Amino acid sequence: MERDTVGKLSSELLQQDVHGDITAGDQMQEQLRDYERSILECLNTGKTQYPDDFYVVVVTKRERLMPNVFRNYFISRQSCPTPNYDQTVYKYNRTDDNLEFLWVLPSIVGIKNILEHRHHLDPSMYTLLRFVLEFLDGSLDKKAQLLNNEPLLKKEMVDVRSKSAGAHS
Repeated sequence: MERDTVGKLSSELLQQDVHGDITAGDQMQEQLRDYERSILECLNTGKTQYPDDFYVVVVTKRERLMPNVFRNYFISRQSCPTPNYDQTVYKYNRTDDNLEFLWVLPSIVGIKNILEHRHHLDPSMYTLLRFVLEFLDGSLDKKAQLLNNEPLLKKEMVDVRSKSAGAHS
């Protein structure tokens, strides 16, 4: 049986959505249909590549020519990534054989929308709001640095260096 192309399906969905009534929930269900299978595949690949703990990163991208099509890219890596937009991060702990969810961040537009409506959010969105706030205040960056055993720069050190650099100019 031959499957329809993504372009054909996207075009059909756009034609059906003349009133903008395909919901975010519909899009999410379509986007996440193979999510669990892909996570497991990435996890199994990482288990063969890395002898110790590792990270699974899911990057979500919108297709430029098909605005109602999103793709998830699953990447295993040894170090914790720097937090970024459209990103979900998990840590695999080999000792416990456990995949731990670390954070999820929406797109720039999604973040602006969450912040704009933060006082009227459904309680189910509070965790996402917390991740957004931790991203914006630098807490997620610090978490990634700690997970990578990187030294944290203290604010005072950065301030002193910038002042001394300005004094020598």
